[in-house]
Amino acid sequence: MKLIVGITGASGVVIAVELLRSLKEIEGAETHLIITEGAELTIRDETNFDIFEIRRLANYVYDVNQMDASIASGSFLVDGMIIVPCTMKTLAGIAAGYCENLLLRAADVCIKENRKLLLVPREMPFSRIHLRNMKELADCGAIIMPPVMTFYNTPSSLEAQINHVVNKILRLFNLPEDMKEWRKPE
Repeated sequence: MKLIVGITGASGVVIAVELLRSLKEIEGAETHLIITEGAELTIRDETNFDIFEIRRLANYVYDVNQMDASIASGSFLVDGMIIVPCTMKTLAGIAAGYCENLLLRAADVCIKENRKLLLVPREMPFSRIHLRNMKELADCGAIIMPPVMTFYNTPSSLEAQINHVVNKILRLFNLPEDMKEWRKPE
């Protein structure tokens, strides 16, 4: 399974890091990582992660301005792309077909090639413009998955909430995950 993972400057980069850690543990998973400049700032401001350690979690890492990268072409076969977290700026750029950098171009390629594109937008509340852009992308086949808190799995920590979101992402790509299924209490 070849996946592109994009990290943008929205709050919640810890979800992307945990996703990369999970993907690294899955045999046969190949990750192609793009980290935006905004994401680097958010990583520095929100976490204790080292950017180089995050890059080492991926098989391949690209500069956001590397427009000649293989993942910018539809002839490079990938199984899909995940942008987590996804800023509203990135979401709007994808919805408008505005391919000014590699992240936007790779997402555009996934849409035009009918490949799975999963966006994890981090904003609250959503404005009408945000919702319109999300609807536009959903109409194009993208999956919109805000990292919503869950309670049916009785989470005991923030880490449990993060792991639940990561497991939902893995499940959407039919990858091994460890998510507690909801069952009606007896």
